[in-house]
Parts: sequence; structure tokens; C-alpha cells
Amino acid sequence: MRVHLGALAGAAALTGALSFVLLAAAIGTDFWYIIDTERLERGGSGARGPAGAANHSQLEPLSSHSGLWRTCRVQSPCAPLMNPFWQENVTVSDSSRQLLTMHGTFVILLPLSLILMVFGGMTGFLSFLLRASCLLLLTGTLFLFGALVTLAGISVYIAYSAAAFQEALCLLQEKTLLDQVDIRFGWSLALGWVSCVAELLTGATFLAAARVLSLRQRQDQAI
Repeated sequence: MRVHLGALAGAAALTGALSFVLLAAAIGTDFWYIIDTERLERGGSGARGPAGAANHSQLEPLSSHSGLWRTCRVQSPCAPLMNPFWQENVTVSDSSRQLLTMHGTFVILLPLSLILMVFGGMTGFLSFLLRASCLLLLTGTLFLFGALVTLAGISVYIAYSAAAFQEALCLLQEKTLLDQVDIRFGWSLALGWVSCVAELLTGATFLAAARVLSLRQRQDQAI
């Protein structure tokens, strides 16, 4: 079956644009990590008597959702996370410093993947325009490397979330309260995973196009 370069170019453009848009949306949204305290608050309200009902009604919901840059409460404005690159005048524990290092790692890796996709899009456009197999090969390698960077960033974020949870466990007095708190990853992280897969497909498509064009050029030279 003969594969047309036009079809490969269209597939590469579609998956490349999809991966860029999804990763940009993931980085810009604040639903990577969700803490839902509705069950805890509902149970607490049921346990309170009439004397504590008035005070409880004034309490702010504790549920929150976090992104790469800030955390947001239900009825409060979003607050930025601690700057991981400015720790000189701040005294923190070793575990907190490790968390800041991990935070700084994934906030560098994920935007770096976006930058790689921009350069890959430009080289990909030129490679199909000039019909240069070497440039197609370079573009495919660039997208595969970008997918690896995205995967590394997401993996570091998951490890960061697990370490932050363990840190919270150490600081929390009543650990049984966590049984009534729903903690989960959100749809922003899912967008990042889909973007990583689309980026891999884009790189594979460019490599396939480089192979097809190289074989076609050899056939033309043989004739």
C-alpha cells in the first residue's frame, strides 16, 4: 500500500496542533490536583449541636484545586504557590526544599516541551515544503524528545504530589480525617497525558514521512 506524503503531512499537522493545544491548556488550568472535603464538612455539620451551627455556617469550605502555579479555594481567590526559584532568604526543612526542587523541575520541563513543539512545527512545515528527508527526520526526533520531556514533567509532578501528601500526613494531628477527604488528580493532568501521546504520534508520523520520502527519492534516482 502506497502512503501519500500529503496524508502524512495532514496527520502530523493535526496531531501536532492537538498536542500543543492540550498541553497549553493543561499548563494554564488549575485542575491538576483536587482536594474535596465535602464529606468531611457534611459529617462535621451533622456532629455539631445547635450551639455550633452558627459558627459552622460561617466557615469557609476547605475544598481546593491546584495547578502548576497556584492553588484555588472554592470561595476564595487563587493564591500563588511558593516560588521554587527564590529560596535564599527562606528557611525551610529538607523535605520542603526537596518539594520546591521538584516543583521547579516540572514548571521548567512542561513549558520547555511547548517550546520544542513550536520549533518542531516550524521545521516540520519547512521539511514538507522543501521535501527534505533529513529535516523530516530531525523534526520527528524533536517531537519524540518533546514527548519524553512532557512525560518527565508529568512524572515529576506525580512524584511531587505524592511527596507533598506524605509531608501533610506528617504534619496532620488527626490522620483519620483524611478518610473523609477525597484527593485525586484532575482533568488538567489528563490533558497532559493525552498531549504526550499526541506528541509521540506526531514524532512517529514525521519519521514515517522521512522514510517514505527517502525511499521515493531512491526510486527516482534508480530510474
